[in-house]
Order: sequence, then structure tokens, then C-alpha cells
Amino acid sequence: MSKQLLQKQADTIRFLAADMVQQANSGHPGAPMGLADIATVLSKHLNVNPADEKWLNRDRLVFSGGHATGLVYSLLHLWGFNVSINDMKNFRQTHSKTPGHPEYGHTHGIEITTGPLGQGIANAVGFSMAAKYAQNLLGRDVINHKVYCLCGDGDLQEGISYEATSTAGHLKLDNLVIIYDSNNITIEGDTSLSWSENVKKRFQAIDFEVIEIDGHNFEQIDKALVTAKASTLPVLIIAKTAIAKGAVTMEGSHHSHGAPLGEDEIAKSKEKAGFDPKEKFFVPADVKGAFDKLIVGSTAQNIWSESLSEEAKTKIAQLQNPNFDSIEYPTFEADSSVATRDSNHKILNAIAKAIPGFLGGSADLGPSNKTELKDMGDFPNGRNIHFGIKEHAMAAMTNAMNLYGLFKVYSATFFVFSDYLKPSARIAALAGIPQHFIWTHDSIGVGEDGPTHQPIEHLTQFRALPNFYTFRPADASENVESWKVALKMNAPTAFVCSRQGLRVLKDEKAFGSVANGAYLLKKRDNANITIMASGSELMLALQTACKLEEEGIFANIVSVPCYDLFVEQEQSYIDQVIDKNTKVFAVEAARGLEYYKFADFVYGMDTFGASGPANDLFEEFGFTIDKLKAKIVADFKK
Repeated sequence: MSKQLLQKQADTIRFLAADMVQQANSGHPGAPMGLADIATVLSKHLNVNPADEKWLNRDRLVFSGGHATGLVYSLLHLWGFNVSINDMKNFRQTHSKTPGHPEYGHTHGIEITTGPLGQGIANAVGFSMAAKYAQNLLGRDVINHKVYCLCGDGDLQEGISYEATSTAGHLKLDNLVIIYDSNNITIEGDTSLSWSENVKKRFQAIDFEVIEIDGHNFEQIDKALVTAKASTLPVLIIAKTAIAKGAVTMEGSHHSHGAPLGEDEIAKSKEKAGFDPKEKFFVPADVKGAFDKLIVGSTAQNIWSESLSEEAKTKIAQLQNPNFDSIEYPTFEADSSVATRDSNHKILNAIAKAIPGFLGGSADLGPSNKTELKDMGDFPNGRNIHFGIKEHAMAAMTNAMNLYGLFKVYSATFFVFSDYLKPSARIAALAGIPQHFIWTHDSIGVGEDGPTHQPIEHLTQFRALPNFYTFRPADASENVESWKVALKMNAPTAFVCSRQGLRVLKDEKAFGSVANGAYLLKKRDNANITIMASGSELMLALQTACKLEEEGIFANIVSVPCYDLFVEQEQSYIDQVIDKNTKVFAVEAARGLEYYKFADFVYGMDTFGASGPANDLFEEFGFTIDKLKAKIVADFKK
């Protein structure tokens, strides 16, 4: 490697990043400038093909420090992805291809959406997990790529990073290389203000190989990457760097983290490096040629494709194109009592039997979430993933596994503990990642475990999340129909399931279907009210409606298995489900405030529940036939 050319390549990255931030008057120049030397050498090891960003055996590169987009977009442009100089000039501008943090599906070449610190590390572990499972399915000659992750001090301070990397160490993911940009700087100043742990010892304790280097020494960087690629363990490369490396006066300063350097600082820095201080967004021809991946990437992909056996091609095609119509779903007898977590268990196994790329697991709650895939073994050789008690990392890792290109992966926990993984669920929604979240123990029906385990605001929270679809089936049959819809969606879905048995309804609908999010289950010709409900409260609504007839109140019953889908329907459909001439009541053993979009009255929870037998709690909080009837009668007469 020519040190002179390497230096020129690195400086080109530095000044592209600095120019982007300066022109936008917004962004983070420090990290891209500090990482430029590492990125330059890493580029020579990276196998990607800009002509086919979905090539299965490409190396994955995750930028956990998503604020370092000046580095990201510079590399994508230099490699030959569809990111132009003009795109870089429009950095952080409305409708540009170059937003403030990397967004999957928005910018060509971005592997996954990152931004919240630590997420990217967990994503990288997820990609590594998917690759390891794919390797076990298809063979090392088919899947042999690496997963690289660039991270910083902030990423490693977030708890999610420890959850994820401990999983990587436990699974001995030898395809994972994390490069730690150790510049000892955070927004407030030196990391010593708040952090003093020994990162090397931490990672050695969780079975990583740890390599320490000078992050500005090209030879050390290259040697570390060669060693990492040959390791039998996941690798952490601790690269000591200076933030804003190459800036004439601001190198090493925390003030370079999240603000433009200034025109004068950039010009003097360019001049010092031998660049024309007047030129902006300049890429020398020899630098573009040294970085460009179009020819080498296409050649590597062609060699790989030609080496595939017919058996491997068939397996890959089957994994990439699952036939959901081949699933033989279980059936359930009307009037039988089945908890939706139990029906969900049967559904998961039916899906897994038909779809070879369907796998997943729970945050140490498999027996309670009912998520075990019978006789399908344990990950990474089988399909049951034991995530441990690491909800946040579980969700982020599973996000990446779903974007790997071969698998449909679910994760599971108690609904109340969705709090621990909300940031990852939000990223799934933002990026349109079709992860399936399975959340059981859905209401105050959890009973004796008390308020700490009883989800109250959670349905409302996730229904408020754009592009996220929360299913709360009222019975086993609705559960089946919900899965039929969810499997074909390009968005995250959640299944909120009961612990207690729920009566299976007869297959009779007055109008509509589960696919529309809500449907008219029971229609009365002389209806003067409509009752909306989901989950366990649907049967309560049906039973209460019969009692209300004694008071001359006649109720249509609307089941709402997926509120999120229902609000997306045409108004004409909504009007056929909810009669405009009726007063509308909604009942849910949760907060339920979102129902006011349709309802005149909402009967939900305004406390955190209590500890006691489930039936006692339903009585205490008004979810019984007599108490619900009394409330409706009183409000109907207002």
C-alpha cells in the first residue's frame, strides 16, 4: 500500500465530510475526520458491489455512530454507490438522499438505520448471527463474509451494546469485527467526566479477541484487520484516534463533535494537507480510482455466483421467496377456551414447518411466551434462539436478522417489558423492518404479579407509533387470520396475546375482516349503540350486549384486532363497520385513549392495576358484565 496515496484518500474523506457539515451548517465533522484513516484501509478489505447492493455474500458494514454520516456518504460515493457530489452538497437538506443519520431504504448502500447510540452494535451482532446461521445451512463455501461495525465511546456506554456483544461472545461469532474509535471525547468533553472502565478487559471477559492499535497508523490498521479476519472469536479493535484529525487547531477538541469547523479552519486544514483551500467537495481522480468498488465488487460477486452448486441455489431461492400460502394453519373448535399465547404457539410451529427461514426466540421467557419451535433445535444450528434477559439488544439484533436477506425472525417477551425494547421497535417502524414481536400477558389478567407486570399504557403507545401494526386477537381464530396478514406486510408487527383462556368464537361476521383491522362481528337491525373491543374484552362486550337489551339498548359489536390497520381504511369501510347513527363505546383493559377517534365513551384503565387474582381485578376495575352494563346505561342516557 502506498502511504502517500492512502494519506491522500484519507484526507479526501476528511475534507468531504468537513465540507458537507459546513455547507449544511449542521452535523458532526469530528468523527468522520478521526475515522478517515481506518475507513481508508478498511475499504481495501471490504467486499461489496455497488452494482448489486443486495449481493448475499457481501461484507456488511454498520455505522453504529450514525451521526458520522459525513464518513458514510463519502465512502458510498467513492465506492460507486448512487450517492453523487450533488447529494453530498445537499447533506441534511429536506428530501435529500443524505439525511442526518443513515436510513435504510432511503440511501443506496445503507445496510440498516442507525442513530440512537449502541443500536448499530446490536445490529451488527444480528447480521453476524444471521450469517452464522446461513453458513450452517448453506456451507462455509457459500457464506463466508464478515460483518464490520464502526463504533465510538458513546456506543459502548449505552447498555444495549453490552447486551449484544455478550451474546456475540457467547455464540463465538468469528465473523464479527467491531472497530472502536477510541478518541475519549463525548459532547460534554473528555470521557473521564463520566466513564472510567477498562474496555479491553470488558471485552476479554465476554470472549472477544481484543487488538489495540494507533488508529492513524496505516500499517497497524491493516495488520489488525488481517488478524481479525483470521480469528476464531469475535474481535474488538481498539483504535486510539484524535477526533477531527487533520484540523489545524480543533484536532482533539470536543467542540468538533457536533458543529461545523468553520470556513477558515477548513481552508487552513486543506492547505496544510496539500489540498487547494478554495476547492470544495473535491475528489482527485487517483483517489476515486483507489476507492472504486464497481469492477472489483462485480468480479467478486460473479466468481461467487458461478461457484454455487445447484443445491445451494435452490436453498437460497427457497429462503428468499417463502411461500406463505403453503402454511397449514391450525384450526380451533368453536366455544373451546384457548389462551391466545397457546394458539400462537401452534401457529408459530405451523409457520416454521412450512417456511424454512422462519426462526426466533424469547428473552428467557420461551415457556411463558410459548415461542418454542418443537424439534427444531437451538441456534445457531437450530431455529430456537435463546436471547437471554436482554430485551433491547434482542429486538435490535432481530431487526438486522430480518434485513439479512434470507430469514423471517421473531422476538418475544412479556408485553410490559416491551418498554425495554421500545427504541428498537421504533427503528423497526421507521425503517420498515418486518420483524414480528410477540408479547404475551397482555392485561391486568396477569393478576397476582401486580402492577409491575400489568401493561396499561402499552397498547396506546404502540398504536401511536407510525408504520407499526399491533394485533391483539380476541381468540385463536383471529390470531390465525392476523398472522396471515402480518406475514405479508413490509412493516413490523406485534402480537399481544393473553395468558388466560379466551373462548373461540363461531366463524360468523356481519361485515368486514381481520385484514381490515376491525370488523362488524354482531349487527342488530335496531342498534342504537356500537361497542368496540379487542382481545379478552370482546367476549365481555358480546355478553354485555345481551344484557343491555333488557334496558332497550341494542348493540352492534365491533372487534378490533388491529387498530392500526383500521384507521388506514377508507371512510366508506369505517362507516359500514361503525354505524354513524349509534353512540359508540369502546372497552379495553388498558389505557385506550386512542379509541376516542371513533368512540363517544371509552372504558379503560386509569391506574396501573393491582396484585390479585385476575377475576378479582376485572371486578375491581369494572370489566364485568354487570359493571360494564351499568356504565353504558348511565352514559347512554346522558
